Amino acid sequence: MSRNRRLIMSPPPEVWSLLSDGHRYGEWVTGTQRVLDTDPHWPRAGARLRVRVGIGALTLDDTCVVRICEPERRLELEARAEPFGAARIAIELIPWGEHTLVVLEWHPLRGPGTRMHGLPVDYVVAVRNGMMLTKLARIAAREHTCGTGRTPPEGPEPGRRLSAPS
Repeated sequence: MSRNRRLIMSPPPEVWSLLSDGHRYGEWVTGTQRVLDTDPHWPRAGARLRVRVGIGALTLDDTCVVRICEPERRLELEARAEPFGAARIAIELIPWGEHTLVVLEWHPLRGPGTRMHGLPVDYVVAVRNGMMLTKLARIAAREHTCGTGRTPPEGPEPGRRLSAPS
């Protein structure tokens, strides 16, 4: 299992707004080349999101199915990328003052990923998921700043990792 945490400098409703818009997944989900289709009732349980993932010409179509949806708190997805199997992706939003602590967990459910599960694979997934949370933090902070008319804070990037990938 891979677990990442990130403090995002936006309140949970604003972060949830990004998660609940399936058409925007390509903006922050690392490796997504294009969103192919989004169920109109995304992110309710059972809704599907189809995306094309890959690097360069090496692509495959992936389907994410919402398994659990608790608006502004928790979103759990089953990502299916055949022939590689499926993984559970759990995203939890924890209010942290005026900001949001996002906890993202990835765990293989079936397929070859369950046999390759361990340090090397989990490390690569943790790096990828860390990149995703960095993108999500930047988008959320930019939109929060635009929505309030404030100027971005100086210094480090918006949002910071609270711990190293585990």
